[in-house]
Amino acid sequence: MAKPIVDTEYLKEVERVRRDLRALISNNNCSPIMLRLAWHDAGTYDAKTKTGGANASIRNEQEYSHSCNNGLTIALNFCQQIKDKHPRITYADLFQLAGVVAVEVTGGPTIQFLPGRKDSKVCTNEGRLPDANKGVGHLRDIFYRMGLSDKDIVALSGAHTLGRAHPERSGFDGPWTQDPLKFDNSYFVELLKGESEGLLKLATDKALLENPEFRYYVELYAKDEDAFFRDYAVSHKKLSELGFTPSSSIPKVNDSTILAQSAVGVVVAAAVVIISYLYEARKKI
Repeated sequence: MAKPIVDTEYLKEVERVRRDLRALISNNNCSPIMLRLAWHDAGTYDAKTKTGGANASIRNEQEYSHSCNNGLTIALNFCQQIKDKHPRITYADLFQLAGVVAVEVTGGPTIQFLPGRKDSKVCTNEGRLPDANKGVGHLRDIFYRMGLSDKDIVALSGAHTLGRAHPERSGFDGPWTQDPLKFDNSYFVELLKGESEGLLKLATDKALLENPEFRYYVELYAKDEDAFFRDYAVSHKKLSELGFTPSSSIPKVNDSTILAQSAVGVVVAAAVVIISYLYEARKKI
């Protein structure tokens, strides 16, 4: 039997990668595109055929050249800087950890990350990711194919609180929220306001209001950010593990160590949000 990839040394390497990702993402304000990379790599999963998923196939030209992945070479290049420094981590773990860190350093919830994903060179055909011009039925087709639920659809859509659309990448232009570098529940608040000047509303966004099951969660998350954060953390973890079954032989870490690492992560994330806010405030002066 082959030696498991996830041993004590690998776990230490993952923590070093996490620290370097925090610095890189904070210094470059690239949390939105790093999160998009993680999403687009994992979101190709088909639960019936067991193909696609979080396996780093997006690093291959056949897949990153899909029109839906326009611009993601920027994130791939950022990740390569980390990979060159920490060659032992798999690209698949690196991309998903980048997504987790992108959420955390912008003030979002702490997302459990279990390492051990394997890299693949097998690419899926284009068409497995959501089309922003389509509605409820399309969203369900895409997410149900992955094995996700209505709650997951709405919670994960809340990640649009980060970033903006770029016309040269998607044909759309503009942010979804007033502060596209802060992870909060404002996507849902803005969605319920209707047409706000300058803020993006795609067909897939509007679909969340058209369906009663979707709208229930939109209204819940708009008024209760804690509920959104709890559900988002669960849904993001599911997304990051599509096509991946964590090993049962991952070394145990005692509870006090986990608590200490979580506390440090929260402090770092809070500090980064404050610093980013002050930086943006100075730019406006």
